[in-house]
Amino acid sequence: MVTRMSQLFLRTLREDPADAEVPSHRLLLRAGYIRRTAPGIYTWLPLGKKILENVASIVREEMDRIGSQEVLFPALIPREIYEASGRWADYGDTLFRLHDRKDADYLLAPTHEELFTLLVKGEYSSYKDFPLSLYQIQTKYRDEARPRAGLLRCREFVMKDSYSFDLDDAGLQASYDAHRVAYQRIFERLGLDYRIAFAVSGAMGGSASEEFLAPAEQGEDTFVQCTSCDYTANTEAVEIAVPPKQDPSGHPEQRVLDTPDTPTIDSLVTKLNSMQELVDENGRPFVGADTLKNVVLKTRRPGSATWDLLVIGVPGDRDVDLKRLAGQLEPVGVAQADAADLAAEPRLVKGYIGPQLLAEIGVRYLVDPTVVPGSAWITGANETDKHAAFVTRGRDFEPAGEIGAVEIRDGDRCARCGSALEIARGIEIGHIFQLGRKFADTFDLDAQGPDGESIRITMGSYGVGVSRAVSAIAEQTLDSSGLCWPASVAPYDVHLVPVGKGDEQLNAAAALATELEAAGHRVLLDDRNATAGEKFADADLLGMPTIVVVGKALADGEVEVKDRRSGERRNVALDAVVGELAALPR
Repeated sequence: MVTRMSQLFLRTLREDPADAEVPSHRLLLRAGYIRRTAPGIYTWLPLGKKILENVASIVREEMDRIGSQEVLFPALIPREIYEASGRWADYGDTLFRLHDRKDADYLLAPTHEELFTLLVKGEYSSYKDFPLSLYQIQTKYRDEARPRAGLLRCREFVMKDSYSFDLDDAGLQASYDAHRVAYQRIFERLGLDYRIAFAVSGAMGGSASEEFLAPAEQGEDTFVQCTSCDYTANTEAVEIAVPPKQDPSGHPEQRVLDTPDTPTIDSLVTKLNSMQELVDENGRPFVGADTLKNVVLKTRRPGSATWDLLVIGVPGDRDVDLKRLAGQLEPVGVAQADAADLAAEPRLVKGYIGPQLLAEIGVRYLVDPTVVPGSAWITGANETDKHAAFVTRGRDFEPAGEIGAVEIRDGDRCARCGSALEIARGIEIGHIFQLGRKFADTFDLDAQGPDGESIRITMGSYGVGVSRAVSAIAEQTLDSSGLCWPASVAPYDVHLVPVGKGDEQLNAAAALATELEAAGHRVLLDDRNATAGEKFADADLLGMPTIVVVGKALADGEVEVKDRRSGERRNVALDAVVGELAALPR
């Protein structure tokens, strides 16, 4: 049935809403696709609901194509289930928690690994039942501290989550690969430009993890891509080229230096270069990269009230990326240590901390991989106004481990090919994980093998942000006039715009709408009593793939056909429009 704008529940806005932060948010509000209900919570209006359903339909078709079966779980989950997995505590403040009238605890689910695992455990028990893949498209809830950017960071959002269940790791790899290909097809059909980036698993656990990112200036995710090879990684998971390991015996013995009035790396380097004998021994003047900066942080395990000190060592010319660290340490919380934390361990002398005694006093010490084994550094001597020269890893100190900690820079070298890396911003639209046996171990998910022995099931987890994809598509395709939906997700294929003083254009447009609909096109007819300017502005704002203007050219038996994305316009004979549009993608 042709949709008439005079009857459509729609009001477009001429001005940008005051709370709209990014272009997609601004235009989705102005075009009447969504309305804000509360911070991070949105109502989907008729046009927006059509877009959302079109995205979900593509996701559903591709999941069905790989043999995954759709289920639907409740959003309201008893505390006991999440407590069994440890995530009642792990999720911290991001969980929406509530009580029923009997004072029992519940949560609004941010994700459903536990319920999928328990469902399969309750229904299947034989090795013959596997492999298995299940999915759902459902609303999720997370108590975001700072919801922003419209649909990009919400408290309530629509997500497709699927889970694979296999008998062994080879089966898991096959399921993972099938989902990876399905995701590529999904995002190609959605018309998205995307990158597949190495990622960290975080609170999800498991081993292999990749993100699907839609490059966008307004994206909240930062990723790194190589300028020569195909290496792409989230900044939390990126690996950069590091110097080769060194022989610790090739460095002079460490020595303590008097370095008063050196509160910064620059002032320390100036002081060092004033010590000519030291410079001669080093073989060249000192630079910031010769110093070892030791940053004191604190970590806390989920559910614990106690913070533990953690010191991170990085080259002095680099800063610690706290977000990058947090992604790798999750679900363990991490924060900057404050004066009270330092006061509790007086042997940590602020501004002069060195790694030499950290193991002795029981403070965990991790270094960035750029602090390679055998390398020598100028660092704190753990005394006020004193630094130590030629402090060597593997001789004078040994960290408890390595962790990617430095802020990534444009121009850092690719660990694979050595070429320059560049930083870009993007929107996370999908994420796939090889969970392994984390949840199967928690809930004893086993299958009885052919020999009667129990086989512990191994799992994969795969998510697509359905509502977020709407915003990502808008962000990548919009222009200065409005939205420009790809045909695969647009609410309508053709937007008919009759303009003229009499009824001739409207009647011709209505007849054409009926013909187009009979040919299989979804048609939006602007039959409002509005000015031509208002109709043209709304047509561009709403962003249907094809705009057909029935105006003055009708006198010559023609209409104007406009491609919304390219802006190309052409006159087409009225009786040829249906055939002309039949060749367009839908």
